[in-house]
Amino acid sequence: MTFAGMMFVGFVIDAVLGWPNALFARIGHPVTWIGRLIIALENRLNIGPEKQKRIAGAFCVVTVLAIVTLPAILIQRALPDGPIGLILGGILAWPMFAVRSMHDHVCAVADPLVNRDVASARAAVAMIVGRDPSKLGENGIARASIESLAENTSDGVIAPVFWGVVAGLPGLVAYKAINTLDSMIGHRSDRYEHFGKTAARLDDIVNLPASRLSGVLFAAAQPKTFAKSWSVIKNDAHKHRSPNAGWPEGAVAGALAIRLSGPRVYEDRIADDPWLNPGAPDPTASDVHRALSLYRRTMMLTVLALGLLALI
Repeated sequence: MTFAGMMFVGFVIDAVLGWPNALFARIGHPVTWIGRLIIALENRLNIGPEKQKRIAGAFCVVTVLAIVTLPAILIQRALPDGPIGLILGGILAWPMFAVRSMHDHVCAVADPLVNRDVASARAAVAMIVGRDPSKLGENGIARASIESLAENTSDGVIAPVFWGVVAGLPGLVAYKAINTLDSMIGHRSDRYEHFGKTAARLDDIVNLPASRLSGVLFAAAQPKTFAKSWSVIKNDAHKHRSPNAGWPEGAVAGALAIRLSGPRVYEDRIADDPWLNPGAPDPTASDVHRALSLYRRTMMLTVLALGLLALI
């Protein structure tokens, strides 16, 4: 069986169904299971001086990866050849994608924002970004939601697809564990600055190929503006605070003729970041729906590429 075929099946299931609320209420979600494991380890290990915390953080990463990846290796080996194995593998891969939820979360921001319901849009955007939503006006909400869509498409969709195609279920699960580790402990805060250093660095590394691929896919999904998207990537992506997010965000900024990144307010600090596509205007409410349309075309391009890889 081909890993691409398994990823194709899982991708399509998630695009159609997402992760149903009834299923989440009954069993939770694999990412929440990984999260509980990380919390349990962090509570016990994140103590002592800085050097001890760094070593303990690295041990936490290795432990989490071992616990989640070894069962995936055994399951991968146990899958039968042929269509049955392909379908079973795709079903097991399904929870590791965020195709539907990504769209739904940003749509929950776009709809009230278009209707000038800033309070509801602000509450919805708080679910997907880390910056302080109380400081965001309409343009700030639009910018935050589009940036989240661009960056999280890379983290939540393209990177799982990439590592699943490369290494099957073990690659997919290992990536998801690394990404979850980074989201939970890879922060520059007093608590996690040292303990989460290994998780943050490893997440940067494993997201590097997918972020570049995401930028190309976003640009290719709108051929008329491909040259502009590529120009923004080439000129501005390296200025982003993240070594990876500048690629998908730059591609989206070029495709929609808007500026992204730039200064933003977090709870305890102001990040004075440079702009991507600085000569363009701020995004508006209608641009969030345009970004969602671009996202849908990018997902169609991704599933088409997966299907072709599976056939090959």
